[in-house]
Amino acid sequence: QVHLVESGGGLVQPGGSVRLSCVVSGGSIDINAMGWYRQAPGKEREMVATIGPGGKLTNYGDSMENRFIISRDNAKRTVWLQMNDLQPEDTAVYYCTNWLSWGQGTQVTVSS
Repeated sequence: QVHLVESGGGLVQPGGSVRLSCVVSGGSIDINAMGWYRQAPGKEREMVATIGPGGKLTNYGDSMENRFIISRDNAKRTVWLQMNDLQPEDTAVYYCTNWLSWGQGTQVTVSS
C-alpha cells in the first residue's frame, strides 16, 4: 500500500517562498504520475500541479504556472512543490496524491 507524507508547510510572509516535500513509501513510484492539490477553508479542493512518471510532463492550475514548480526524484521517492511569491490566497492545506492514495496534508499560511 502506498503511503504519502507531506512536509514543509508553515507560516510565510506575502511574497515569500516555501518548498513542500512528499515522501512516497510502498508501491512503484516511477510508474505513477503524482500531483499536488490544495484546499482552502470553505473552498473545494483544487489541482495545483501534476507531474508525469518520468518528471518531464508537468501541468499547473490556473495562475500557478508562473509561481510554482513541481519536480520529483524517483530514486529518492520524493515529489516537491516549490512555491514562490506566495500570497494570502495561497493559504490552504496542501496534499500530495497519486490519485489512489492521499497524504494527510501540510498547512501553508501566508500572512504578515
